[in-house]
Amino acid sequence: MFSKSEKISVELLSLTYGTFVARLLKENDNAEEVNLQLHKIGSNIGNRLIDEFLSKSRKTACKDFREIADVIAKYGFKMYLGVTAEVAKWNEDDTQFSIYIENNPLSEFVMLPIHLQQTLWYSNLLCGVIKGALEKINVMVECEFKQDTLRGHDSTEIIVKLVEIVEDRYEDDEM
Repeated sequence: MFSKSEKISVELLSLTYGTFVARLLKENDNAEEVNLQLHKIGSNIGNRLIDEFLSKSRKTACKDFREIADVIAKYGFKMYLGVTAEVAKWNEDDTQFSIYIENNPLSEFVMLPIHLQQTLWYSNLLCGVIKGALEKINVMVECEFKQDTLRGHDSTEIIVKLVEIVEDRYEDDEM
């Protein structure tokens, strides 16, 4: 039933997303505000995508944060963007890692104007998607871009930091 997923072309996704970001910038001249809007919209998308991802991928519960990172990079990015990402730069207590995206399909046909290169995180929607999806499964994270090829960096890097894993609690109804 889930073996065949409907897909759109990467080019269509990139161009549609570019039009969307351009519209946000036109409506709001403040790139920082656009970053926040993209993150919030991405969070809402991630909150909905996680259910579809879990049903289509048939993944079982991850045993730790490292496994969550691998699933995001190897399966999530592949399923929804058609690319695999690399996980690296773990901190000592395994609560923070970086995701490297070699070819970000959202920025495929994009050149940022010079006045936006230091303020706009063009693909900030991705950070929101990661945060929203993980929050839905009770994994609270902070997620932000550190580098972006659109800003002249050699690679695109997203940092994901574990804040808390919320345990499900069930209380008995006592009467």
